[in-house]
Amino acid sequence: MHGSEPVKQAEPDPLPGFVGGTIDRVDHIRTSPTLLAECFADPAARLLVLDGLEPVEVDGRLLLEPLAADARSEDHVLLGIDPAGRPIFARLVAGLGPNLVPTPRSRAIGGQISAEELALYGTARSLVHWHARHGFCSVCGGRTVPVKAGWSRACEACAAEHFPRTDPVAIMLAEHDGRVLLGRQHSWPAGRYSALAGFIEPGETIEEAVARELFEEAGVRVRDVRYVMSQPWPFPSSLMIACIAQAEGDALTLDPTEIEDAFWCDAAGVRAAMEGAADAPFVAPPTMAVAWHLLDHWLGAQAPALVPSNASA
Repeated sequence: MHGSEPVKQAEPDPLPGFVGGTIDRVDHIRTSPTLLAECFADPAARLLVLDGLEPVEVDGRLLLEPLAADARSEDHVLLGIDPAGRPIFARLVAGLGPNLVPTPRSRAIGGQISAEELALYGTARSLVHWHARHGFCSVCGGRTVPVKAGWSRACEACAAEHFPRTDPVAIMLAEHDGRVLLGRQHSWPAGRYSALAGFIEPGETIEEAVARELFEEAGVRVRDVRYVMSQPWPFPSSLMIACIAQAEGDALTLDPTEIEDAFWCDAAGVRAAMEGAADAPFVAPPTMAVAWHLLDHWLGAQAPALVPSNASA
C-alpha cells in the first residue's frame, strides 16, 4: 500500500501484550510549541493509521504514512520519537461513540505484529479514545481543546486542564496448599478461567484492593500480597497490576453477580491448560493477557516455567 513502511516482524515474546514499547515520549517537545512545530514539519514524521480505534495491519506491519500536506498539528497527538528518529503521530477522531469495547480485530493484532509496534498501537488507542470522550470540561461544562501535543486538554471557558486517565486494576492469584484460585466471568468462552480482577478504588492501596476483591468475589481472606508485573490494557485505559497472595483458607463463597464459577487448581492442571492439553481442567487465558504470565510466574515456582506461544487473544 502506498506510503506504508516496514517495521519489525512479530516474534514470540515473553512479555504480555502492549508491553515493551521503545518510543521516546519526549515530554520536552510536548510542552514546547516551537519544537512541536518542527516535529510536525519534519519530512520523516509519520502518521500511525487507525480505522477509528482499530489497528491497520499490512503483512505483519502497522501502517505508517507521511503526514498529509494539509494536516494540522492540533488535530494530532504526538506519540513520540521512534528509535529511527521519526516523530510518530496519531490523528484525533471525534464521534467514536460511547461504548467502544475490544473487538476480535483489536485483540488479534497481538499475534501479528512485534511487541514494540503493539505497545505503540496501545498508546495511540488509549489516547485517541480519551480525546473522543472528553470534549467538554468536567468543571464547568465548557468545550475543551487538545494541548501539549495531545497529552492534555484545556477548557476554553475556565482554563481547567484535563489529563488522560489510567484506571488501575488489581489482577491476582490466591494460592493455598500448592493450588491457585481461578474464576470465570459469565460472558467468557466455554471453559475459560483466569485470575480474578477488579478496579482499585480511591483511597486504597494495591494490597488492600487485592484482599478486598478476593473476599468480595470469592469469600477468601488473604495475606502476604506480592507484586509480580504490570500491563497497560488499552480497552480503554487500564493498568493491570498483577499480584499473588497467600490465602488463609480454601472455602469459597462466590458473588454470582461478579463471577460464574471458581475453583482451586494445582500445578499439574495449570500446566496442562497452558500447554493446551485436551484433558486440561480449564482453558487458559491467551498469552497476550497478563493473566497468562501471572500463571506462568506462579508455575515457575512450582515447576519449570513455560515458554509462551504468542497465541492471539
